[in-house]
Amino acid sequence: MIKVNVINEYDDNDYSKILKLVASAVSKNQKILKSRVLNIVITNNETIKDYNKKYRNVDSETDVLSFPSDEKGELGDILISYDRVISQAEDYGHSKERELAFLACHGMLHCLGFDHMNESEEKEMFNLQDIILNSINIRRE
Repeated sequence: MIKVNVINEYDDNDYSKILKLVASAVSKNQKILKSRVLNIVITNNETIKDYNKKYRNVDSETDVLSFPSDEKGELGDILISYDRVISQAEDYGHSKERELAFLACHGMLHCLGFDHMNESEEKEMFNLQDIILNSINIRRE
């Protein structure tokens, strides 16, 4: 089971329900044996750019950053740029909720050790993302 703390620095909308649904689906599709705490911060391009520069030495905005935790009982932290959620949802022709759920799922899988540095890793991770999102009826439109 994953306990999700949602910190929304972007606006007054409550996205905790959809993010907790994604976390529940991830935990059902992965062997998460112990309770874990996951923090999801919804922020803006400026803040995520600062974190990207500080922790990855990349001086640009990105859509999602994941910080897996080594602490017992913690899964990690995920930062999501809501500015990018809006623009990417428009670019891909689907809802903001679908884009937010996708980025949260993607970030959680990174916290669980998945990556997409080569073709086989990418195929495995992206296939699992589709399975998880489809299981909670969040589909590409």
